[in-house]
Amino acid sequence: MRLESIWKGLVYAAEEMGSVLRRTAVSPNIRDRLDFSCAILDPEGRLVAQAEHIPVHLGVLAYSGPRLVEEIHSHGFEEGDVFVSNDPYMLGTHLNDVTLVKPVFYSGRLIAWLAVKAHHVDVGGRAPGSIGGASRIDEEGVLIHLERLVERGVQRFERLSSLITASRTPDALKMDLHAQLAALKWGESLLAGLAERYGADALLDAMRWSLEYVKRYAGRVFGGLEGRAEFSDWLEDDEGAKRVETVLEVYKGHVRVYLRGPRQLPKAVNATLPSTVAAVAYTLKAVLDPDMPVNYGLYEKLSVNAEEGSVFNAVPPAPVSAYTETVQRVVDLVQGALAELAPGRVPAASGGSMTSIAMGGEGWAFYETIGCGSGARPDSDGVDGVHVNMTNTLNTPIEILENQYPIRIEAYELRNDSCGLGKWRGGLGIRRVYRALRKTTVSIAGSRVWTKPWGLEGGEPGARAEYKIIRKDGRVELLPPLAVAKLEPGDLLVIETPGGGGYGNPCERKREHMEADVREGKVSLERVELLQAECTRQ
Repeated sequence: MRLESIWKGLVYAAEEMGSVLRRTAVSPNIRDRLDFSCAILDPEGRLVAQAEHIPVHLGVLAYSGPRLVEEIHSHGFEEGDVFVSNDPYMLGTHLNDVTLVKPVFYSGRLIAWLAVKAHHVDVGGRAPGSIGGASRIDEEGVLIHLERLVERGVQRFERLSSLITASRTPDALKMDLHAQLAALKWGESLLAGLAERYGADALLDAMRWSLEYVKRYAGRVFGGLEGRAEFSDWLEDDEGAKRVETVLEVYKGHVRVYLRGPRQLPKAVNATLPSTVAAVAYTLKAVLDPDMPVNYGLYEKLSVNAEEGSVFNAVPPAPVSAYTETVQRVVDLVQGALAELAPGRVPAASGGSMTSIAMGGEGWAFYETIGCGSGARPDSDGVDGVHVNMTNTLNTPIEILENQYPIRIEAYELRNDSCGLGKWRGGLGIRRVYRALRKTTVSIAGSRVWTKPWGLEGGEPGARAEYKIIRKDGRVELLPPLAVAKLEPGDLLVIETPGGGGYGNPCERKREHMEADVREGKVSLERVELLQAECTRQ
């Protein structure tokens, strides 16, 4: 019980670090959308505690932590140092996600590492927001493999001059880095308090205990399944859809996942292996035991195999800014395979896209992701207009967006009739319409434009996404899943995100549920009447 109490104290410390970061950051992306994550690693770099932040951020820290700490050891470190990296090949995700790491000492003894990962709105590159429009990683922004940002307590921001100079929002970048430093400082004080109260030895014992506890826990959860399953889906880019596949094997409490897909592309949809592993781990937890605790122990019961140089295991110089779409598809692949091994426990496919929108112009840049519909569940409807799976962020409040950027929101609403019907219907997607007030470059990284989110057990697929520009003279231009475009003042950007797939035979949906859908404007009367006519013929 004492060891568990100390471990819970570490989890609390990670949550508190996030609270400090949110209160001190200046950019809407961190302050309002909560696009950040905080974690605590043991002296060997193994994740021992995490806050309930973003699954993909935390998963890559769990997978890459030991490698990161090994790399820091090769540079040497002292008390008061802070290191910085945004290297996606080492830490997963993309260049915007800048990670600060700090060693924590107590009485001269290394007791932990603190990590804060936050999405900075612009780190250079060809397009504002550093998303899309690139065929190589160096066209997406500045890569910092590993640098000492603070040396024995002295800040050395000049070592990030290349990053700061390249950013279209240098002041916000610097201030948000200071917010990350503040979060690390607060986390350090909380760990010092735990060490003072319980002793450094007890603190380290609690870390080791937590790793073994989670490893045993995951083994029991995975031990409830045995077998092998396959599933395939589609990964999209601006040219079309490419087939991707998975094989999932569960044996004696261990899970092995094999992913097959095209070779890495000269386009931003590539994901590095840490991001792919994070998506697999998230899906297993979400489907098999949402209450399962997570730290490095979970990853000892999991192996993920993807060919080096593929879209699931990209290597330099592959661009990765839209990795967000690929990890969402990894979730769909693993869910599809689990539906065979664990029937009745897996939802239909969600909208399956983070729908990243980046905009910018002279002296400004803006970034956000937009929700979609979640898949219908075996016993309930999907959720309307929500961020799903590998993202856990919020929307940007319209008041903040319009106050800080030359953009006006003309519509923000649920996208009616976008759900897949079933005994339980999928969630509705979102319709968000932006009006440019100045000349603006926009980048889109989305998916499910060419293919639909699948249903389960006879449920219908959700609606495809649709992205378009409506010029001020009325001309309409449809956009592919990956796009960079120019907006003139008065032009509209219309984003319609996909809906979730349905679950079960639509003819089994209760009449009162159908009537409520029509009454609330979520499903059209015409669609319901067509369904009823089809069910009568059957």
